[in-house]
Amino acid sequence: MGRDSGPRVPNQRVPHQREGGADGADSVDAALYFTVLGPVRVRRGAETLPPGSPQQRALLAALLLREGRTATASELIDAIWGEEPPSQALAAVRTYASRLRKALEGDALVSESGGYALRIGRDALDLAVARELADEAGKAHAAGDRHQARTLINKVLGLWDGEPLANVPGPYAENQRARLAEWSLTLRETRLDLDLEVGRHAEAVSELTALTATHPLRERLRELLMLALYRCGRQAEALAVYADTRRLLADELGVDPRPELSGLQQRILTADAELARPSEKHPPPGVQLTRPAQLPATVPDFTGRVSFVRELGDRLASAEGSVMAVSALAGIGGVGKTTLAVHVAHQARGHFPDGQLYIDLQGTSSRSAEPETVLGAFLRALGTADSAIPDTLDERAALYRSSLDGRRILVLLDNARDAAQIRPLLPGTAGCAALVTSRVRMVDLAGAHLVDLDVMSPEEALRLFTRIVGAERVDSEREAALDVVAACGFLPLAIRIAASRLAARRTWTVSVLAAKLADERRRLDELQAGDLAVKATFELGYGQLEPGQARAFRLLGLADGPDISLAASAALLDLPPHEAEDLLEALVDTSLLESAAPGRYRFHDLVRLYARACAERDEQPPSEREAALSRLLDFYLASASRVYAIERPGDRLVEHLEPAGDAGLTFPDRHAAQDWLYAEADPLLACVRQSSRPGTVRRAVDLLWAALDLGESGANPKRYEAVAAAVLDAARAAGDTWAEGRALVTLSNAHLVAGRFDEADAEAAQALRLSVLNDDPLTGCWASNHRGVIAVYQNRQEDGERHLERAIADFRAGDNQPGEASALCNLSRIHLAMGRTASAVALAQKGLDIYDAMGHALRGANARYALGMALTRSGKIVEATARLQEALDVFHDSRQRLWEGMTLYRMAEADLAGRRPAQAASNAEMALTVLRGIGGEWRRGNVLTVLGKALGALGQTGRAEVCWREALGIYEELGSPESADVRALLAPAAAA
Repeated sequence: MGRDSGPRVPNQRVPHQREGGADGADSVDAALYFTVLGPVRVRRGAETLPPGSPQQRALLAALLLREGRTATASELIDAIWGEEPPSQALAAVRTYASRLRKALEGDALVSESGGYALRIGRDALDLAVARELADEAGKAHAAGDRHQARTLINKVLGLWDGEPLANVPGPYAENQRARLAEWSLTLRETRLDLDLEVGRHAEAVSELTALTATHPLRERLRELLMLALYRCGRQAEALAVYADTRRLLADELGVDPRPELSGLQQRILTADAELARPSEKHPPPGVQLTRPAQLPATVPDFTGRVSFVRELGDRLASAEGSVMAVSALAGIGGVGKTTLAVHVAHQARGHFPDGQLYIDLQGTSSRSAEPETVLGAFLRALGTADSAIPDTLDERAALYRSSLDGRRILVLLDNARDAAQIRPLLPGTAGCAALVTSRVRMVDLAGAHLVDLDVMSPEEALRLFTRIVGAERVDSEREAALDVVAACGFLPLAIRIAASRLAARRTWTVSVLAAKLADERRRLDELQAGDLAVKATFELGYGQLEPGQARAFRLLGLADGPDISLAASAALLDLPPHEAEDLLEALVDTSLLESAAPGRYRFHDLVRLYARACAERDEQPPSEREAALSRLLDFYLASASRVYAIERPGDRLVEHLEPAGDAGLTFPDRHAAQDWLYAEADPLLACVRQSSRPGTVRRAVDLLWAALDLGESGANPKRYEAVAAAVLDAARAAGDTWAEGRALVTLSNAHLVAGRFDEADAEAAQALRLSVLNDDPLTGCWASNHRGVIAVYQNRQEDGERHLERAIADFRAGDNQPGEASALCNLSRIHLAMGRTASAVALAQKGLDIYDAMGHALRGANARYALGMALTRSGKIVEATARLQEALDVFHDSRQRLWEGMTLYRMAEADLAGRRPAQAASNAEMALTVLRGIGGEWRRGNVLTVLGKALGALGQTGRAEVCWREALGIYEELGSPESADVRALLAPAAAA
């Protein structure tokens, strides 16, 4: 079945007590469970009972499929032997029945009216369970709940275990086998239809490609494939499917496609807008409908802004009509944009019954939120499973708009950087609305209602101050209160912070607070000027901190990155974790720090700037600032080195990294290590970039090397590449050729992953030269290895062999067995390209043996990948497929999306060699899905070429030609020699 066919439930299912059989008899054995949707099996609890000879299984199957009804002896004879029963058929039936009764024990098998019947529970037969689930799915679909219908059908399909009634003889079993197989196909067709209705078109293409190959004359499958391809943006392929179908039907049956298929072709030709969106408007793809309620709490003492509240409320109410309402609030920091927006959003909730979304876009920060990340969070909030969230910005934005279509949802986009950041986040349909806050006036946001928010009036400011502090205290010192709000520049945030501090200190008078604010050393000149005006209010909170809290506040603000973990904070502060946690939680209580999640903390961007200003002003000695960041770098370097060592046991890299002055974290297993690395990706890479300066650049580049998985996995390739480039620039600026050589290795690997082979080779060549200059053999080993891999991709076999033989020799000289294994596997690919198949197999096997002996799960998968390729070329397809499947399992488990996709591609090659074109097409389609956004266009061209070959072998020549033309365009743009091979594939089509 398909990969999304859901769990198989019968193995552990305990049947319910049946209320009555066909004749009302009670069930006598609720522990029995029977299967016919696969081999005929009998279980009692966890025990599998012997089903007997083939004829005894045929008898059992015939009784089971009657579901409690009595079968006469003659009916059973016909079922088992058909028109030519043996002379002792009746005696044989009685013998089989006797053996079956003994095996089942109890009185499940009963004799009556000259025949036999099985009295079992309603849920004791997988077929009965499947029918019940299918009925529930039909009801859910009729009620409009497509997601529930899809889930239930997946459960039905999960009950199948291969061919129904497998190896059961007799004409009855043969007829029932055909009937059940047809039902299975119909269910899959229905499930795929639902896939498209809920937006899972990308995932459906692979399964539909395989099914249309197996059932070429089934037009509904062709129709679904056309629609799925079209929604994936592959219009030419969709039209090619129609052309292939029309030709096949004419050749095989002498008929034209049915009207539904022809109509779909016309709609694709005219780019029908309705065709591009899923049928279901409400729930997002792949999940249950959810109703987000993400608005932050509104403040109970909200004051003033009456005209703005009315204006914005009226605008949001208009979203119920035929327009999408977008309002953008602009103003300086601390002016109350967020408070106003949240207040208005809460008042308008009744207009948006389907939910409210909220995000702080951190627009004033150099690390402002990326639209792709925000869309991922929004889609999850709307109920979309991680596996259904696309990789690219455009695909996520399209899925987001589709998810909101037909729903009434309010989106609050807080602290936006500019219009470009928020355009992908706007709903785009009537019934929805967006509220945007930003420090810039978004005159370039088409159709937006712009609101410029100024400071409060003196009356509003005093009213807000009074609500927080209390009328009794303010009324007695009205002039002092006016002095306070004036000193705050009438900024709501400053007023709120000042008033909250006063309210928490019952021994202070308003005059005491006014006097403090009158002190320019505490208030700062910028109190009434732009974004820096809020600093005075932060000074009030900072001045109340204990010395340890103040130090933590200052030093934590130095670290880049969107947030910081408790463990990293403890390292930066040079404190035990429990002491660091006490300080951080105290800062959270004073609102100077936010708790992003348990064990993680973050600053508001303005507070971070203020904390850094405090560090520059107050931290003594000043060298402590550099020391704190150095400790943070050491923490990440030591921890990432541990992750690297767990993933690559025996690899000598960790012995050649710069020493770290921190022990780092320890991890119980490789999964925990991976979880930490991916969770810390953004802060870790931010630390590398921040540390790219003289004195720390060597540790920074070594941290980047130790965190290699972030670049190779496809999880953070662009960010990793950008940081590698920044470190390289910093090393060159510092004149540090040692760091430069290692930075070149990391950047070369990043370009290799992205498919930019010329850049990767140039960087590896320079790294190799510097390794000799610096006497850094480790850099030289890996640079040679990279150059060998690049030569494989660029069809420079002799160069590649030279580089890899040098790498092998250097790795051996350094006793780096994992490195040697890597180079051996890469050399295997060189020999394979040179036609030396036997040695290619031997080299890959040698590399695999090294990895397995050292317990390398992940790198062992790389060796299995290379060995699978060599075995495919050797014609050992079964063994090749087994090795590639082993590699695929590890890559998937390790979240190595690039290599997961490439292994699927190699499996497609093996399938082609094994004359399994349908499976090849399915694996190639899955490879395209996994490799979206990673791996580069050259790799995409390779997969498209193999997909075209598989489709051509299936007779789908039109679609094959589309794939090849797309691959040819990629190769020609890159100047790749593979273009000649693709032209040769296209030549017969052109001649025809």
